[in-house]
Amino acid sequence: MEHNDRCSQEVDGDSCGSSTAASPEMDRNPSPPPEEAETEAGEEADAIGETVYSKHWLFSTLTRLIQMVTDQENGQSDSSMELTDDLEEDLCKVWDMAMDKDVAVFLQEFKAPDILLGVIAKSRSPRLTEICVGILGNMACFHDACVFLSQNSDLGDVLLLLLGDNDPPTLLETCRLLLTCMSQPDVSPLWLERIRQQPAACGSLCFIMSSSTNVDLLVKVGELVDKLFDEDEEIMKSWVSTPPSESDPNKDVQQDIASSLLEAATQLRSESPEALEVYLHSLQLLTTVEEGMQALASDGACGRAVWTFVCKIVCEDFCQADDPPLILQEQKALLAPALALLSALHSTLQMDINAELLGSLIRILQFNTEYLQSRTAANSESEERQKEEEQLVEDVQLKALVETTAEFLSVVLMELTKDLLSLVVKEGHLTERSCVSAVATLVPQHITAVQHLVGLLSEVEPKLADIIKKDFSISSDVSI
Repeated sequence: MEHNDRCSQEVDGDSCGSSTAASPEMDRNPSPPPEEAETEAGEEADAIGETVYSKHWLFSTLTRLIQMVTDQENGQSDSSMELTDDLEEDLCKVWDMAMDKDVAVFLQEFKAPDILLGVIAKSRSPRLTEICVGILGNMACFHDACVFLSQNSDLGDVLLLLLGDNDPPTLLETCRLLLTCMSQPDVSPLWLERIRQQPAACGSLCFIMSSSTNVDLLVKVGELVDKLFDEDEEIMKSWVSTPPSESDPNKDVQQDIASSLLEAATQLRSESPEALEVYLHSLQLLTTVEEGMQALASDGACGRAVWTFVCKIVCEDFCQADDPPLILQEQKALLAPALALLSALHSTLQMDINAELLGSLIRILQFNTEYLQSRTAANSESEERQKEEEQLVEDVQLKALVETTAEFLSVVLMELTKDLLSLVVKEGHLTERSCVSAVATLVPQHITAVQHLVGLLSEVEPKLADIIKKDFSISSDVSI
């Protein structure tokens, strides 16, 4: 986390030139007076690496921190260990300074992580704990420091225990530090193993997701859970199968992992829609393992509530009829897991499809076709832009979205009734343009579904059925 304050000592910048510098006898600047040379040498020795930050000032600040904790332990200060304004301000400067690599290396060499860990373990001040974890979090942004911190088993234990803290800023910094460490391939397995061995971590994260209204915290917790599920399927299986621990103080109000993810996503829908991506992806990952599907589909589970929620955001928030086709590029990361999740729930829970959802599926394929066509037309005279177009066609995320949508739509079309098709046409979800675009994506892989659609269209919209038959050479001998 960054702050506006910066702790630095400016090196004296007096000019080396003088009135004698212009003399023809002198071909170089005069040497500085001995006192000034000593001052500059001293300041250079005091500087941390290539920065202008002062070693002496940093030593002094950490010493004051240690003294405050010692006084508190000896009963010489307020038992709450409240920070003075001056010390809080200076520690925030250290927090900021730790974003500099030279400072992070210096803090590591000075054994600052051990000092901060000791303070965290003894602190009864939420603000002090937050700052100490924040400093470690900034240090962890650098590979070597991250490896050094991750190898400290005591720090690992303390951080996982902090997930049960009740202070949102501390929780935010703790999740940020864990996520930063887990993003380093060198040490990620070490953290995953620690989390596997700490069952309470699941309950702590579930409690945050199901009870917090802090948007920043919910976003960071969602990123952490998504990272865990993506990296370690065994953790995901364990968390969906394990009831709250008897030692968990929140066990009486604890929700299961799927319900907690849904609760947080619902909270974020209006306040931070872009943050929904990690929650939708986490829920979608649950559907990729048997244990996850059981957790969603069993009696009393939240699978149907998840279906209702995701249908709403797909039909009401994403890819609307008055949006430009370009919207798919902006929303593909959200739509891909949302539709994969709906597809999995539909096949398991046998949920009914309404006209709005069917219309959204058709519109996504229409927008994709029109977007690619517009890009091709705009780039047709430029070789360089043509290469960009080729890269666009190979857009893995967009390709995954289109494939997921086509697969889901083909299943829906096989279940389509004449009454539902009539409603879809009546409400304007299926027009000649959208139908041609959708069918162009579906054939030839999903030809059976297209034949079923054409068969129904022959009764509901004969002219449109004839256009599809002619444009795509589809036999009129189709089964309904």
